[in-house]
Amino acid sequence: MAQSITDAEFEAEVLNSETPVLVDFWASWCGPCKSMLPIVEELATEYEGKVKVVKLNIDESTETAGKYNVMSIPTFMIFKGGEPVTTLVGVKSKEDMKKEMDEVTK
Repeated sequence: MAQSITDAEFEAEVLNSETPVLVDFWASWCGPCKSMLPIVEELATEYEGKVKVVKLNIDESTETAGKYNVMSIPTFMIFKGGEPVTTLVGVKSKEDMKKEMDEVTK
């Protein structure tokens, strides 16, 4: 299951993570974000131990969203070694998401 995090937890959970991290920038009012939820949860299960999956609500954690220039949601960023290596914006297929996640686990 994807873990919900806040600005205060971002550094510890994402930037200092030993494994790559998929960050789902979302908001409760965002229809496309809701449509991506089942895919995000499936990826969290399938990649457990290889890629950490976290969700960051941009309405509650505005600092991190601003720092990484999140202008549209959903935005998915994959971090590796504390740096963003991939950014995907909008609704994506599970296959597209898996392709990007597989790249960072090689």
